[in-house]
Order: sequence, then structure tokens, then C-alpha cells
Amino acid sequence: MIETLYGQIFELDAAASAAVIECAGVGYRVTVTSRTLSKLPSPAFAPDGSKLASPFVRIYTYMAVREDAVELYGFSDRDELSMYRLLLTVSGVGPKAALSILSLLPPNRLALAVASGDTKGISRAPGVGAKTAASVALELKDKIPKQFPQFLAASADDGEIAPRPPKSEGPDASAEAREALAALGYSRSEIAAAMKHVDPAAGVDGIIRAALAVLLKN
Repeated sequence: MIETLYGQIFELDAAASAAVIECAGVGYRVTVTSRTLSKLPSPAFAPDGSKLASPFVRIYTYMAVREDAVELYGFSDRDELSMYRLLLTVSGVGPKAALSILSLLPPNRLALAVASGDTKGISRAPGVGAKTAASVALELKDKIPKQFPQFLAASADDGEIAPRPPKSEGPDASAEAREALAALGYSRSEIAAAMKHVDPAAGVDGIIRAALAVLLKN
């Protein structure tokens, strides 16, 4: 696995949000977040064009291996890489969708969006719909406080995170969960089928999370 790249910028492709980093004579193409791209220096060459003159940079990387391709994704710091890996644990979120989310919302803002249940904000990322945004908010709301407490602590001090309402249980929880799933665009028949596989005593969040896991498989 390639964990980091340390070298000089050979080429920047703003349209594709990618960079080519030359390390010991080998150029690695890395797709990066918009935040990382904005921090990278422009390529620079010696007057005769024989060698690079741009400053050295370090990029933290994630290597995605598929049957038909091997792709590198790059990040400016460890927090961004760690949040990217966490996004990949969400049902329905692949390497490109995770990068799109982080390009719109850097780690601290994504942590706040998840904590406040701002699925609309997350869904603004290109290629990320309401259903995927809901999965991100539901599946990461308990993980982010454990892995990134510093972001939520800072936001709470600023009064940015609204207090969460108490979780409902029982029949009311099932009804609330059905309404939430319907708001995400699922039909009554899809919701009814998914609800057969969930525990009605799990509370609203637990029911929605379990139902989404079923729905996203179909």
C-alpha cells in the first residue's frame, strides 16, 4: 500500500481535481479533494526544462484497487484521510462519492453536518443523493464523536450544534422512521418490505439505519 507521497508537483489538472507528483523520478497521478488541490503549489521547472523546481510536498494517500484499475486519492493531512476512510465504511459510498463529500465539506464541517443531521448539506456534493446523504448522517453519527471529538467540541463551544431530541421507541418510533424514509423518496411498498427486517424496539435512528441497510442492497 502507498500511504504517502513526498515529491514535487509535475502537473495540476484543476478540471479533474488531480495532480501528478514526481517522486524519485516516478510520476504518480493522484485525485485530490478541492481543499487539497488549493494547497498545492503550481508546477515549476528549471530554465532549461530539465528538472523540476517546485517545492516538495507530502500527500497522504488512499489506494483503491479494482479489477480494472488502481487509483490513488490524495489528502493534505491525516484528518482528511481518516475522514475519507470513515466515509468508505458507509453503505453505498465509494471512493469517488467520499472524495466528492470531502471536497464540499472538509472534516470539521462534515463532522458538524453529521452531528446536526444536515442531510441536505451533505447531499449537495456532486454525485451524492438524498439517500446516500442520509446513510452518511445515520451511520457516522456515533463514529465521528469517537474519532474526531476535537471538531465537535469546538463546534459545541460555539453553540453550533443543536441538542438532539430524545429517541422515541415502540410504535411511535416505527411511524417516525417510516415518515423519514418516505421523505427520502422511498415508496410505501419499499418501506414496508424493509421494515419486516428491522427491530421495532431499536428506536427511530436504529430502525432507519437498519431499513436503509436493507433498501440500499436492493
